[in-house]
Amino acid sequence: MYRYLFALLFFIHLKIYPQQLTAKDIVAYSDQLMRGNTLRGRYRMTVIRPKWRRTLELIAYAKGKEKTFIKIIAPAKEKGITTLRIKNNMWIYHPQVERIIKIPPSMMLQPWMGSDFTNDDLVKESSIVDDYTHKILYEKTVDGEKVYVIELLPKREAGVVWSKLIFWIRKKDFIPLREEYYDEKGRLVKVLSYSKIKQFSDRKIPSLWTMSSKIKPNHKTIIEVIEALYNQPLDENIFSLKNLKR
Repeated sequence: MYRYLFALLFFIHLKIYPQQLTAKDIVAYSDQLMRGNTLRGRYRMTVIRPKWRRTLELIAYAKGKEKTFIKIIAPAKEKGITTLRIKNNMWIYHPQVERIIKIPPSMMLQPWMGSDFTNDDLVKESSIVDDYTHKILYEKTVDGEKVYVIELLPKREAGVVWSKLIFWIRKKDFIPLREEYYDEKGRLVKVLSYSKIKQFSDRKIPSLWTMSSKIKPNHKTIIEVIEALYNQPLDENIFSLKNLKR
């Protein structure tokens, strides 16, 4: 109840005092828009390479910033592979070998299921709100809409790997449009573009997410949001090691 009240009060604050918004406020509200307090969704992921492509269908559950559960439901070859994250711990279950593997922090940047999304991208182990400082670089107009361009730099004590993030967030409704990821050498490694905004549950969010590599030509991964239901009760048993094998 308190989470919902906080979200409502925060929304009212943004509407009444828009001139007081900080860069952190904008990033936090955009993050909350995409996460919700809880989320149950179905997605289609297509991994595209120069000589091949493959498509996975998956369902995902999330509770705030601390818990995420993802299960592949198609195709048959990968069906049943599940991923669980609880706070800073992450596990993957492979039904073919009937084995649960704990993912160490050093592997959070490894590709998830061979895609251009990393383990960290999928389960959001690092926090874009708490682990970075935020600065509005400038505002620009994209397709007739005003957009904040915000720089995120990691805090000294944060265990993150990106040296810099650049977020484009739509000014009127805090919908994310673009995320740029830079490595420790300052190179732009990949770009996540959001498009096709649709109504899902109680909010509008982008329904098409395209992660494009900037260091590997013609490597990209597309995620399509098929269903997304926000702020509904979730069974706590979903987020358990026992559920990985079900």
